[in-house]
Amino acid sequence: MMRLKSLLLAVSLAVTVAIMPRASGAVSSTDILVSVAPENPSPQETVIITLKSYLANLDSVSISWTVNGKTSAVGVGKKTFSVTAPDAGAEIRVSATIALPDGSIEKEVVLRPAVMALLWQANNAYVPPFYKGKALPSIGNEIKIVAMPEIKSSFRTINPKSMVYAWKKDYANDSGASGYGKNFYTYANDYLENSNTISVTASTTDQKYSSAGSLTVGTFEPQILFYRVDPEAGILWESALQNGHQIIGEEIIAAAPYFISPKEVRTPSFSWSWSINGTYITVPKFNPNFLPLQAQAGISGTSTIKLEITNKYNLLTSAKNTLRVEF
Repeated sequence: MMRLKSLLLAVSLAVTVAIMPRASGAVSSTDILVSVAPENPSPQETVIITLKSYLANLDSVSISWTVNGKTSAVGVGKKTFSVTAPDAGAEIRVSATIALPDGSIEKEVVLRPAVMALLWQANNAYVPPFYKGKALPSIGNEIKIVAMPEIKSSFRTINPKSMVYAWKKDYANDSGASGYGKNFYTYANDYLENSNTISVTASTTDQKYSSAGSLTVGTFEPQILFYRVDPEAGILWESALQNGHQIIGEEIIAAAPYFISPKEVRTPSFSWSWSINGTYITVPKFNPNFLPLQAQAGISGTSTIKLEITNKYNLLTSAKNTLRVEF
């Protein structure tokens, strides 16, 4: 039995930039830009803060860096500074003082760590009973993403339902799915794409705290596995049949199209085409996933069983497999 599990964890860091000019001059505070990399680092990760300006020559002036009011580095042209992000629930303030000829300018960055977990599920993909893994999305399947931010203010965890969520699909804003309390996102994957990247930013209503994360969900081909049906125990899900399976007397083979969508495999929209050595076999419509077999006495050999499943209303949804049996 296949086991497939997925838990994707995205960790982010809220970054707030405050501008506090100390003196006016030819170059204003807005002419100096601050970049933080990575934009969404995890707690205890190294953060690189860089100053840039198109009007001031920062390479020729003294720049001093402080962390929570304590000087950490000073130097001419020191435009880059690295600092370790604090633990979740804590914050640090990093200030850069640029000594320009017309006066000093101070730029401040506030780092507040926050954790974001993103979980996904394929809403309408088939898996057999007692399957212990996760249903994988096939073409046209509906996928649900749930955001689980963990933002702490004064070591108090903020309720995720009271946050504002901004969702993106493949880096494009989805304003219709974004808003207050919208901590989940649902979409149907596209047959033209092998995967989709979903990202989200969760913010408090005052915009003081935020957490962001992203994940990529791929598209998978449905897979057909075959199982033996026991007259008393039913389908023996614990072991899929392999090529070379021996047919003795009468036997029923069951097919399980993992991950096909919709998950109701007996829906009339599915067409089940069974064949043995190229000859099509008719099976009961109420049990299209069952193939009754009978080995004739005194005859031995090998046969190839083939099954093709197609969706009458979505030709892109299909699955096929073969099984070689001996008798």
